[in-house]
Amino acid sequence: MNKKIKTILSVTLPLLLGVFLIIYSYNSFTPEQRTEMFKHFANADYSYVAISLFFALTSYISRAYRWRYTLSHLGYQSPFLVNFFAISVGYFLNLTIPRSGEVSRAVVLKNYSGVPFDKGFGTIISERFVDLILLVVCISITLILQFDVLKEYIEQEIPFEKLLVYGSVLAILFICTILFYKYSRLQWVLKIKTKIAGLVEGSLSVFKMPNKWPFLLHSLYIWVAYVAMFYVTIYALPETANISFGAVATSFVIGSLAITFSNGGFGVYPVVIAAILLLYNIPKEVGTAFGWIVWTSQIVFVIFLGGLSFLLLPLLYRKK
Repeated sequence: MNKKIKTILSVTLPLLLGVFLIIYSYNSFTPEQRTEMFKHFANADYSYVAISLFFALTSYISRAYRWRYTLSHLGYQSPFLVNFFAISVGYFLNLTIPRSGEVSRAVVLKNYSGVPFDKGFGTIISERFVDLILLVVCISITLILQFDVLKEYIEQEIPFEKLLVYGSVLAILFICTILFYKYSRLQWVLKIKTKIAGLVEGSLSVFKMPNKWPFLLHSLYIWVAYVAMFYVTIYALPETANISFGAVATSFVIGSLAITFSNGGFGVYPVVIAAILLLYNIPKEVGTAFGWIVWTSQIVFVIFLGGLSFLLLPLLYRKK
């Protein structure tokens, strides 16, 4: 398939899915439920949304400082503001083509700090590797905290016989995939192995650099800020203000995955959040309103900082 067509599809298909989910979700409500949902938007306490955005800003700042450690380890220096603007532009562009933000960050760093593209991109991959580890930790903690809730839901929705069949099939597929990857001598598999080995080696190098502890502390704070952003927003609506931390953790994790595997969660995020909160007896219209408040505030913030960064970068710094 032509590379241009692939790029177009990678942008349009997630957007079309998002539009479909928005329309489907809207039509699934009765007129009374829609009226109730719009009341939630009107009566929300947006001061908590402002606090949430403050945590978002601190996560950007922490991410910009963290980047300086990996660059310094490679012998490069980049001004804090260039790092901050590059990160802002990266988040902004991720709303268009998924994962394009990582490439754009490296391009900005090359243009305004003179850091070679491959070196800058390597540091970004290292950061993403650490972020992936912390996401897995969040998922694991959530599964432990909400094991009983998830178990009850699965038992209600999926009969034990089907669950056993599904589990067996997944286990067999997983084992076959591992064995194929380990023992295959196909050329394309060997190339993948080489790339993964290099990626892992480069990513693990962050644990050997002199400033690894500040780097890891910043990494930890970034994810604490992410959770705080979501947690604070529950107080914007009286109906969600008293939900348990377990419900918050589950919604946060599933919402993060929805954003990761779509164009910034467009259309998907509010639907997913409403579905999760429904498990905790939060009405669908309340959950949907809450999901839209969280998603919209974050997207507006990303667009604002990204657009501002596009304007300020060439004004404050000259291209190398």
